[in-house]
Amino acid sequence: MSRGLKTVLIIVGILILLLVIPYSYLKGTYNSLVTMDEGVKGAWAQVENQLQRRYDLIPNLVETVKGFASQEREVFIKVAEARSKVAGAGSIDDKIEANNQLSSALSRLLVVVERYPELKSNTNFIRLQDELAGTENRIAVERRRFNETVRAYNTKIRSFPTNLIAGMFGFEKATFFEVPKERQEAPQVRFD
Repeated sequence: MSRGLKTVLIIVGILILLLVIPYSYLKGTYNSLVTMDEGVKGAWAQVENQLQRRYDLIPNLVETVKGFASQEREVFIKVAEARSKVAGAGSIDDKIEANNQLSSALSRLLVVVERYPELKSNTNFIRLQDELAGTENRIAVERRRFNETVRAYNTKIRSFPTNLIAGMFGFEKATFFEVPKERQEAPQVRFD
């Protein structure tokens, strides 16, 4: 093999490496971003499963409480309005906001329950309350998993040089499912 041919082969080899390495990095980074984005969507789907379970329990809970506390009309209206907002929410951000409002309305409903001791001993109510408590625990677990997945994804798309690839392909920051400020304080129970 002649010296000129060796030089050409070395140059071609170097050029191929210079093309293959960036291509491999770009492909690997893009695919990991797609995987993480799908992970965020999957985690959100699990949150939605639990939110739907709670959504389905609410009418039974409200009807049971109504039988004992019919004068608490405003609380029932707030729960119904919040439940409607959940049904009409489209984006993840809208769903998070609507479910936070629903959680707040449910907290007020449970405060009303404290005023009716005979309700707290009703078997249907106890069963529904246990179901709701279990669902709230499941929501908390799924919300934590979702937020962990969002954190990992957001960290990845903001890290250099991945942020360049994320920006180039339109990967956007995901929203955390945070507890609203009013839910961070325990509801006040008063016996008048």
